[in-house]
Amino acid sequence: MKRFLQMQQKICFLLLCAVLICTILPAKVTAGFEIPGTCQVQTESGIPYMVKTLDHDYGSNTYFSLRDLAMVLKDTGKSFSLEITKNAVSLNPGENYSAVGGENVPWEEVELPNITLRRNEFKVGGEAVNYYTFIMMLPSGEYDCFMMAADLAMILDMDISVPAADVLEVHTQEPFRIVPGELEQAGYFYGVNGVVVGDATTGEIYYQYQSGMPWPIASTSKLMTCLLALDALAAGQMSPEDLVTVSDGAQLLSASSDGVIPLTAGEQISVRDLLLGALLPSSNECALCLAEAVAGSEETFVGMMNQKAGELGLSQAVFFNSHGLPVYTEDPVPAKRQNRMSAEDMFRMVSHLLNVYPQITEITSLQSAVLDSLGREVRNSNPLLRNIPEVTGLKTGTTNKAGACLVTSLTVDDGNMEHDLVVVVLGAEDSVERGRVSALLARYALDAFAGGREDAEAGTGLNPGNLPVHAEAAVDWILKTAGKY
Repeated sequence: MKRFLQMQQKICFLLLCAVLICTILPAKVTAGFEIPGTCQVQTESGIPYMVKTLDHDYGSNTYFSLRDLAMVLKDTGKSFSLEITKNAVSLNPGENYSAVGGENVPWEEVELPNITLRRNEFKVGGEAVNYYTFIMMLPSGEYDCFMMAADLAMILDMDISVPAADVLEVHTQEPFRIVPGELEQAGYFYGVNGVVVGDATTGEIYYQYQSGMPWPIASTSKLMTCLLALDALAAGQMSPEDLVTVSDGAQLLSASSDGVIPLTAGEQISVRDLLLGALLPSSNECALCLAEAVAGSEETFVGMMNQKAGELGLSQAVFFNSHGLPVYTEDPVPAKRQNRMSAEDMFRMVSHLLNVYPQITEITSLQSAVLDSLGREVRNSNPLLRNIPEVTGLKTGTTNKAGACLVTSLTVDDGNMEHDLVVVVLGAEDSVERGRVSALLARYALDAFAGGREDAEAGTGLNPGNLPVHAEAAVDWILKTAGKY
């Protein structure tokens, strides 16, 4: 009997191994891959050039050879020089490109190297920017970089069109232009949950897509947390230099897989550092500490969040915690819940935040900051701060259910006063798409503000509020001690 049981255990073990192998192998087989191809590219000259392409994971998800495109644009007003190394690109607009050999010729019959789409170091005119690209070594020993045509078009401010399959036209004398309605008809926004583009200063909506439906919002929840913290600062209930004692709950969250900044129960952190930690690297533990500092407990603070949502008319907003991570009920069969809000609600909340506390963007536009009470430097998670000069914030967010979310603010001037434009993108497939959709809509927002938009709708007419004196002093103090890098 004992031998029979041992044999059964061995059989079960072998079956388990077989199941695991069958589960793991397909994941490796279906991992990311690149499909080599070519595309015909031409400018106003009408001369066609062959440009090498890589389709990432799917057909038509196309990245173009920068060296090939540099040759296409060499004798135009959009010429640029290139320096490409193993993991870095330097692109200088207006300079002549020096060919290295192999440009505008088909792929050689060799196996593609194992290259990965990643955020390589990238500089434009000497300034660091953030774009996802492929870098690969050519047979000549030189390196080439592959990037999206739309990304290059935005960098050089030139329009592009696709008149036929595998044909790209570059209009060097026309500025880059986005028409969201056309993108929507083409199915571009099927990959996101909800979108709103508008002027937060006036409440005018430029474009919206599925804007009234509620979706999980992940760490963009922290904008409400920081709004309530600024309210407390404005009311004189606390000051930026007040020290907050880290609770056991904050330590547990810090030690979890969702922890961002290591914290130990009993140590003290200033309110100023908690705001910076919540807004820049999106620290969940800092958001929890802020909630406990403002309300005494997160449970009470969540009640304040939902009350504030009601006051602002956020009809689809429901909050369960201060940071936006999934939260479980204590039932025998626990329910998994996430903070949710519609894109329209997010636009309304952010409009209030920017109108009442406009200096918040001076914090969210920081590339990095030093948390003095922790002796730690943190960096901003916003991917667009380096790519678009007008971008001033605001907040990223990601969970499996929420997808990749980004709320972007841009500061512009109409000659009389500054306006804050806002782009809300909820539920993109990943951080690459989140950044790309947000960048395109940010460019549209700038064009719309300048008077070039089509089919805009009248907004809600939100009136700018006056910045409370205590909050103004608090934000100024935070900026004075944070330091810009």
